[in-house]
Amino acid sequence: MGMTMTQKILAKHAGLETVKAGQLIEANLDLVLGNDITTPVAIKSFDLMKARKVFDTEKIAIVPDHFAPNKDIQSAEQCREIREFSKDKAITNYFELGEMGIEHGLIPEKGLVVPGDVVIGADSHTCTYGALGAFSTGIGSTDMAAGMATGKGWFKVPTAIKIELTGALQGWVSGKDVILEIIGKIGVDGARYKSMEFVGEGVKSLSMDDRFTIANMAIEAGAKNGIFQVDEKTIDYITNYSKATKPHTIYAADEDAEYESVISINLSELTSTIAFPHLPENTKKIGEIEAVKVDQVVIGSCTNGRLQDLRESAAIFKGNKVAKGIRAIVIPVTQRVYLEALREGLIEIFIEAGAIVSTPTCGPCLGGHMGVLGKGERAIATTNRNFVGRMGHIDSEVYLASPAVAAASAITGYIENPQNIVRKESRI
Repeated sequence: MGMTMTQKILAKHAGLETVKAGQLIEANLDLVLGNDITTPVAIKSFDLMKARKVFDTEKIAIVPDHFAPNKDIQSAEQCREIREFSKDKAITNYFELGEMGIEHGLIPEKGLVVPGDVVIGADSHTCTYGALGAFSTGIGSTDMAAGMATGKGWFKVPTAIKIELTGALQGWVSGKDVILEIIGKIGVDGARYKSMEFVGEGVKSLSMDDRFTIANMAIEAGAKNGIFQVDEKTIDYITNYSKATKPHTIYAADEDAEYESVISINLSELTSTIAFPHLPENTKKIGEIEAVKVDQVVIGSCTNGRLQDLRESAAIFKGNKVAKGIRAIVIPVTQRVYLEALREGLIEIFIEAGAIVSTPTCGPCLGGHMGVLGKGERAIATTNRNFVGRMGHIDSEVYLASPAVAAASAITGYIENPQNIVRKESRI
């Protein structure tokens, strides 16, 4: 029996000819990642192990992004701790203010992940890097500590779901709509501890930003990881955008690879999709929604704060005004994206429309800061989770949507079809 993309990567890093689903393996790691919330816990475990140094100073990345810039004394102390740890252990890839970004936007941008890598991160959305044809998955802080010390991680080889994509996205439909469509079909546990493997002719029509969004939310279906087949766009990204210098390996699934199930998605048939409270699986099509008033709009996060997202949002904001009483918050995913948006005039469009633009931060996504919701308030957000109390008060509500829908909703104050704001037939 052949192997899937994920199984091939894990076999290579475990030094094995083949692996099969359910097998326990120990694999060499190409990158170990942590942030300002999870790394302090990992440091305690690292010290309990009596580890004196990290396995490779170039293969650890630490990014304070959740409560940074520091929102209070506790977050300042957490950042101080990881800053001192990074300095003491001579960790090269420590990124703070000025060179910072939301970790899952920053790490690919810096060229720290390439096709064929095995990456673990003490953050559930580490699965983002599957967009580059890497195996990447979230782990706990204890596993992060062990990874930093030994350069190894243990895994149970996952079964796989094959997701065959055909067609091409139509106007105002994006990667966010693709993954919400899938989660709506299979549920938040439909891919539990499975690999979601995205293949087919439709992959070619997806931008890298679309793919990052889709892979990012694989965990919201319970998946161990999400991974895309590598193509010309992938290679162009690592060659010309991230300018990665380390070697990469492209893995393709065997023709006789075993999949637990196959899901077929015709991209050309998709429309804007919104996840209602309080689970990402609670999806509705834009045409099915009656008037839902919102109080806040958030465009950003590790899911949807990239340049394509900002361009699509700006195309809707341009020439329009944020509805009176609506708080619209735009958060570029990295400093680089912020600067690119500034040079293109997107930041000016946001501000003239009545939105605010923040420095890169996870902030409101987890109810951290820069947009915490009060009792009874509703937000429509391009973030990845809408659990009870996710963005603030337990009696608040979060609706998940694409940047286009979020921007359109800011203009009317209600969940809105972007086609009602700007009539266009092609994507931005």
